[in-house]
Amino acid sequence: MTPEELLRDLARTRVSLDGEEVTYWWSGDVHSWAPGEPYRRLFGFEGVNVARLEAEHAEDAGAGGAGGYRMLSREAAFYLDPGTREILETWQDKTVVHVWNDPANQRWRPFPVPRTDLGDQVCFSLEVPLSYPSPLPVADYPLNSADDTYRALELFQFFTPAAALAGDAPSVPATMSWTRQSPWLPWMEQGQRPGGLTFHCRGVKLGSYAEVPERTRAYIAAHHPEFARAPEKWTEPNETSWTYFRKLGPR
Repeated sequence: MTPEELLRDLARTRVSLDGEEVTYWWSGDVHSWAPGEPYRRLFGFEGVNVARLEAEHAEDAGAGGAGGYRMLSREAAFYLDPGTREILETWQDKTVVHVWNDPANQRWRPFPVPRTDLGDQVCFSLEVPLSYPSPLPVADYPLNSADDTYRALELFQFFTPAAALAGDAPSVPATMSWTRQSPWLPWMEQGQRPGGLTFHCRGVKLGSYAEVPERTRAYIAAHHPEFARAPEKWTEPNETSWTYFRKLGPR
């Protein structure tokens, strides 16, 4: 398959070619690791992403660019008590700062998307290593930042039925897995302590936002109701847990 064909199939799996809003919901856990310490399950984790796709033509992609897509999305996710699975407001007497990423956009150009045929399923896998200057320099945020460079690794897998992908529907059913390795979260106030976190989650492409669990929809409606919809226009840069923490100011 050509890079353009692979990207088109990934877009049908992750979002929808017709521009309709698509909701993914996921659930999992967050584990800690540190030298000389056992792994610990610190939190449950549950999240929602609402996205829509726009075609991007070559002339809009800049000099030398190739046509592709822009995915416009918002993403909310919540740290849970690992036992009761209730949404946490505090942890070890610290205020929990949940994930409110607005926007969480992506620009896709044709590339050889890793695709694996698994019998009656097809898997698209994406490995995203991140390394860039931290929004929270250690000198300014000694309790909240481990390094002046933010480093993390995001590992995605999207699974869709091969029969559905063989058709021409703009959107196909999908499930997903997501693993993330990251530093300690800023609100955990771990400073430069060695170690970090591993997120391990799995999720599904829903028929609509109304299928998100009622507890989660209620929490979003009470705090940031705009996260029930995808953004109406492209903006940048993206929000992250680190930039959102900085935006909140001194705590």
